Amino acid sequence: MSGLDIFALIVLTVIVGSLVYVFILLGAMPGKIARQRNHPQAEAIAIGSWVGLILGGVFWAVFLVWAYIVPRQSQASLAEDQSEKIASLEARLAALEARLEPSAGGQA
Repeated sequence: MSGLDIFALIVLTVIVGSLVYVFILLGAMPGKIARQRNHPQAEAIAIGSWVGLILGGVFWAVFLVWAYIVPRQSQASLAEDQSEKIASLEARLAALEARLEPSAGGQA
Protein backbone atom coordinates (compact mmCIF):
# COMPACT_ATOMS: atom_id res chain seq x y z
CA MET A 1 0.00 0.00 0.00
CA SER A 2 1.54 3.24 -1.12
CA GLY A 3 1.43 6.62 0.57
CA LEU A 4 -1.16 7.81 -1.96
CA ASP A 5 -3.47 4.91 -1.06
CA ILE A 6 -3.19 5.73 2.63
CA PHE A 7 -3.91 9.41 1.94
CA ALA A 8 -6.97 8.46 -0.16
CA LEU A 9 -8.19 6.20 2.65
CA ILE A 10 -7.81 9.01 5.20
CA VAL A 11 -9.67 11.46 2.95
CA LEU A 12 -12.44 8.93 2.36
CA THR A 13 -12.76 8.31 6.11
CA VAL A 14 -13.02 12.05 6.81
CA ILE A 15 -15.67 12.48 4.10
CA VAL A 16 -17.77 9.56 5.37
CA GLY A 17 -17.45 10.79 8.96
CA SER A 18 -18.51 14.28 7.92
CA LEU A 19 -21.54 12.91 6.07
CA VAL A 20 -22.59 10.89 9.12
CA TYR A 21 -22.18 13.96 11.33
CA VAL A 22 -24.28 16.13 8.98
CA PHE A 23 -26.95 13.40 8.76
CA ILE A 24 -27.21 13.22 12.57
CA LEU A 25 -27.22 17.02 12.84
CA LEU A 26 -30.04 17.36 10.30
CA GLY A 27 -32.07 14.55 11.86
CA ALA A 28 -31.97 16.13 15.31
CA MET A 29 -32.48 19.75 14.25
CA PRO A 30 -36.32 19.97 13.97
CA GLY A 31 -36.83 18.20 17.31
CA LYS A 32 -34.30 20.45 19.02
CA ILE A 33 -35.95 23.58 17.60
CA ALA A 34 -39.39 22.36 18.69
CA ARG A 35 -38.17 21.69 22.25
CA GLN A 36 -36.52 25.12 22.47
CA ARG A 37 -39.77 26.77 21.35
CA ASN A 38 -41.82 24.65 23.82
CA HIS A 39 -43.88 23.17 21.01
CA PRO A 40 -46.67 20.90 22.30
CA GLN A 41 -45.86 18.20 19.72
CA ALA A 42 -42.06 18.33 20.08
CA GLU A 43 -41.62 14.56 20.36
CA ALA A 44 -43.74 13.90 17.26
CA ILE A 45 -41.65 16.41 15.33
CA ALA A 46 -38.41 14.79 16.53
CA ILE A 47 -39.51 11.30 15.52
CA GLY A 48 -41.00 12.47 12.25
CA SER A 49 -37.86 14.33 11.26
CA TRP A 50 -35.76 11.20 11.69
CA VAL A 51 -38.23 9.08 9.74
CA GLY A 52 -38.49 11.71 7.02
CA LEU A 53 -34.71 11.97 6.72
CA ILE A 54 -34.25 8.20 6.60
CA LEU A 55 -36.90 7.87 3.89
CA GLY A 56 -35.11 10.26 1.60
CA GLY A 57 -35.50 13.65 3.18
CA VAL A 58 -38.68 14.63 1.38
CA PHE A 59 -40.77 15.12 4.51
CA TRP A 60 -37.88 16.41 6.64
CA ALA A 61 -38.61 19.96 5.47
CA VAL A 62 -42.25 19.58 6.53
CA PHE A 63 -41.18 18.70 10.05
CA LEU A 64 -38.74 21.60 10.10
CA VAL A 65 -41.54 24.02 9.23
CA TRP A 66 -43.85 22.31 11.75
CA ALA A 67 -41.24 22.92 14.48
CA TYR A 68 -41.58 26.67 13.93
CA ILE A 69 -45.39 26.72 13.82
CA VAL A 70 -47.05 26.71 17.24
CA PRO A 71 -50.72 25.72 16.93
CA ARG A 72 -53.39 28.06 18.19
CA GLN A 73 -55.36 26.97 21.21
CA SER A 74 -58.91 25.86 20.64
CA GLN A 75 -61.61 28.28 21.74
CA ALA A 76 -62.74 25.94 24.53
CA SER A 77 -59.28 25.62 26.07
CA LEU A 78 -58.68 29.34 25.66
CA ALA A 79 -61.94 30.17 27.48
CA GLU A 80 -61.06 27.62 30.17
CA ASP A 81 -57.65 29.22 30.69
CA GLN A 82 -59.22 32.67 30.93
CA SER A 83 -61.83 31.52 33.44
CA GLU A 84 -59.10 29.97 35.60
CA LYS A 85 -57.15 33.24 35.51
CA ILE A 86 -60.26 35.24 36.44
CA ALA A 87 -61.01 32.91 39.36
CA SER A 88 -57.40 33.24 40.56
CA LEU A 89 -57.54 37.03 40.34
CA GLU A 90 -60.88 37.14 42.20
CA ALA A 91 -59.41 35.00 44.99
CA ARG A 92 -56.39 37.30 45.26
CA LEU A 93 -58.64 40.36 45.30
CA ALA A 94 -60.78 38.86 48.07
CA ALA A 95 -57.64 38.11 50.11
CA LEU A 96 -56.42 41.69 49.69
CA GLU A 97 -59.81 43.10 50.65
CA ALA A 98 -59.85 40.89 53.74
CA ARG A 99 -56.47 42.30 54.74
CA LEU A 100 -57.62 45.89 54.30
CA GLU A 101 -60.95 45.63 56.13
CA PRO A 102 -59.62 45.31 59.73
CA SER A 103 -57.26 48.28 59.31
CA ALA A 104 -60.03 50.44 57.79
CA GLY A 105 -62.39 49.52 60.66
CA GLY A 106 -59.83 50.54 63.30
CA GLN A 107 -59.47 54.06 61.87
CA ALA A 108 -63.19 54.97 61.94
